[in-house]
Amino acid sequence: MTTTDTLQDILARFDRYHPVRIDLTLDRTERLLAALGNPHEALPPVIHVAGTNGKGSTIAFLRAMYEAAGLAVSSYTSPHLVDFTERFVLAGETISNAALCDLLNEVDAINDGQPITEFEIVTAAAFLALSRTPADIVLLETGLGGRYDSTNVVAAPLATVITPISLDHQAFLGPDIASIAAEKAAIQKAGVPSIIAPQPADAAAVIDRIGEEVGAIGFRAGQEWSLEMKGDGFIYRSQNRTLTLPAPSLEGPHQRVNAATAVACVEQCSKIAVTDQDIATGLSRTRWPGRFELLPDGPLRQKLPADWDIWLDAGHNGAAGEALAAALRQINADKPMPVHIVFGMLDDKDPTTLLGPLANLAASITAVPLAGESRSLDPQSTAETLVNAGITADWAPSLEAALGLLASTRGGAHILICGSHVIVGAALRGNARPL
Repeated sequence: MTTTDTLQDILARFDRYHPVRIDLTLDRTERLLAALGNPHEALPPVIHVAGTNGKGSTIAFLRAMYEAAGLAVSSYTSPHLVDFTERFVLAGETISNAALCDLLNEVDAINDGQPITEFEIVTAAAFLALSRTPADIVLLETGLGGRYDSTNVVAAPLATVITPISLDHQAFLGPDIASIAAEKAAIQKAGVPSIIAPQPADAAAVIDRIGEEVGAIGFRAGQEWSLEMKGDGFIYRSQNRTLTLPAPSLEGPHQRVNAATAVACVEQCSKIAVTDQDIATGLSRTRWPGRFELLPDGPLRQKLPADWDIWLDAGHNGAAGEALAAALRQINADKPMPVHIVFGMLDDKDPTTLLGPLANLAASITAVPLAGESRSLDPQSTAETLVNAGITADWAPSLEAALGLLASTRGGAHILICGSHVIVGAALRGNARPL
C-alpha cells in the first residue's frame, strides 16, 4: 500500500477482501469500528434515513433547509453519480479525492486485510471522517435495507426517516412489500422520533408495528402530519403548524412528497432551530443531480435539436416508473411533445417494472448498455424481454448512438434517460457538467 494508490486501486483492493459483494450483517462493520475507536459513537446529531425511493432527495431537502438556517451539515449517501467523493460531504464541502484516498488507506491499514465488503469498509471510513468534522448535524443514508445495513450502528440518532417503500432488492430484503418494510423499519429506535413518509398500506402496518415494539415516537404521514398538493407547491399540516410552501426546486410531484417528509423531520427535530422562512428557502435551493433533472446545454445536449430537451433520472424500480410517469405527464401538459426513453440497467433489476408505467407515454423505448459496468444488462436481450412482456422496445450499442438515431426524428421531443445511477452519471460526464 502506498500513498500513490488511486481511488480505483483502493476500491479494487477492497473488492478482494470478501467474496460476496452484498452480505448483510453488522459483525464485520462493528469489528472494524471498534478497531477505529468507535467513531460512530462520537458524531454530531444524526438523522438516519431509510426507504426504497426518495432517500437521497429527502436528505438533499434536509441539507438545504438546515444550511438555509446557517448550520453546518455533513452527510454520507450512496451511490454516487459521477465521482465517488460525492458520497462524503463534510460540513458542507465534498471531500477531495486526495483526502478520501488518505482516509480509505488509513482505515484499510487498520482493517489489515480482514474479510469485509467494500460498502462496509467505506462506511466505517465515513464514520471516521464524520466524527473528525465539527458540524451541527449529520444526514446518514442507508445503503441496502436497514436492519443489517452498515449504517445501522448509531444507537441514538436525533431522528429516523423512512421514505416510501416499494419492491426492490427482493433477493436480499424479501419477496414482498411487508418483508422489505420490516428491514427498513428496523432503523427505528426507542424514544426517537420516527418520521414516516406516505406508504402502501401493508408497509405502513409493518412500520407501525415495529415502531411500537421498539418504542419509537411515530410521526406518520396521514396521521400526525399531512400533505396537500397546491399548484406546483404544497401545504404541510400537523397539529402544531400549517405551512403553505412554494414549489421545490426538484421537479416532479413525487418530490413534493419527499420535501414534505423533510419538513416533517425538521419539525420533529425541534432542538435544532429552523424557521419557516429557512424551510421555504431551503426547498427553493435544493440540488440533487440526476433526479428528474433537465440537462443544461453541453456536448451531449448539443447532439439533439435545440427545441428538444433531455431529462435525467436514476430511478430503477416500479415505484420510480410510476413517479416518472406522473412527472412526464406534468411536463407534457406544459410543453406537449413526443417522449423518447433511453435506459440502461444493472443486471439485478427488472426492466419491465420500471418501463411498464411509462410504456403508454413513450413514442419509443431504447435499451443501451452501461458503459464500463460489468453488471450491465445486455441491451439486445433486454429489448427482447420488454417485447415479450408486451412493451415495444429497441436497442442501441451506446447512449450516444441512441441519441444520434433519435436526432434524425422530425419535430421536437422530450428525451428521458433513466434506469440507473450509472447511465445518469455517464450522461452528466458526457455533457461535461460539474456536480
